[in-house]
Amino acid sequence: MKKQTILVTGSAGFIGFHVSEYLLRHGARVIGLDNFNSYYDSSLKEARNKILENYINFKLYRGNLENLDLIKKIFCKNKIDKVCHLAAQAGVRYSLTHPHTYIQSNLVGFTNLIDETKNAGIKTFVYASSSSVYGDNKEIPFSVKHNVDHPISLYAATKKANELIAYTYHHLYGLNCTGLRYFTVYGPWGRPDMALFIFAKAILRRKTINVYNFGKMKRDFTYIDDIVDGTINALERNYPYEIFNLGNNQPVKLEYFIECIEKELGIKAKKKYLPIQAGDVPETYADINHSIEMLNYHPKTNIEEGIKKFIRWYKDYYKV
Repeated sequence: MKKQTILVTGSAGFIGFHVSEYLLRHGARVIGLDNFNSYYDSSLKEARNKILENYINFKLYRGNLENLDLIKKIFCKNKIDKVCHLAAQAGVRYSLTHPHTYIQSNLVGFTNLIDETKNAGIKTFVYASSSSVYGDNKEIPFSVKHNVDHPISLYAATKKANELIAYTYHHLYGLNCTGLRYFTVYGPWGRPDMALFIFAKAILRRKTINVYNFGKMKRDFTYIDDIVDGTINALERNYPYEIFNLGNNQPVKLEYFIECIEKELGIKAKKKYLPIQAGDVPETYADINHSIEMLNYHPKTNIEEGIKKFIRWYKDYYKV
């Protein structure tokens, strides 16, 4: 994609930042869009964006996906080759208390973007879905062939809706759409509302951490570099219509996850065991066979190495 212009929404977000930097380093021009909202500490988003601003081939628009005039302006002012839609209102638990935010960003915003992509004659639309679409799926590991008609959070429902809208645009207008179901992404510059960030911060401050489902949760934690590889491959291969799991294919027990953090910090965590929360699932586990075959996707970073890299970044960034 060297010398191509890629629109990356959510460019100041966790995944969007890493994907944007990869593209910039490899010679692409990136048009970024982000609203820098206050769902979590916006100073972290500003710090990510500052790194991107160092590249002369980066241009940023600040604003919301649901602002159709802004979306039209971006497509009008720039000759965009491909769209990588990574912006969304994230968070399962937050969707229980702020439903309208998800409708505006994840449904209205998604429709604005995909419709203007079609109107501009662009043929590549890669977007972030989520492992949450599997809901309380009993079949393990989660396969893209499984039924996902039973989401258990509004966040998951909006992501499922995105996949359906994308299929409709592919069917009606020939738009090439690839949905990426991300599985619990972690790593440097990660989101402060995610478990690794929350646990590391609390343990360093000698505060108690909440361990849900009494520590019996399992998550297919996936390191950010592997997520970037899968996303870039999806942009390059540009299939007519596909859904891919991007996970590590190795679920980790929450208790072991905490042990790895304790080991890297050299501090024992104080734990409070609690029942599972509404909207959460006890286990996620990605079947990545389809991604291996079609995207040449091969995750390389295990949980021990990934946590080590995150803790190294966290200590450096927050000077602890």
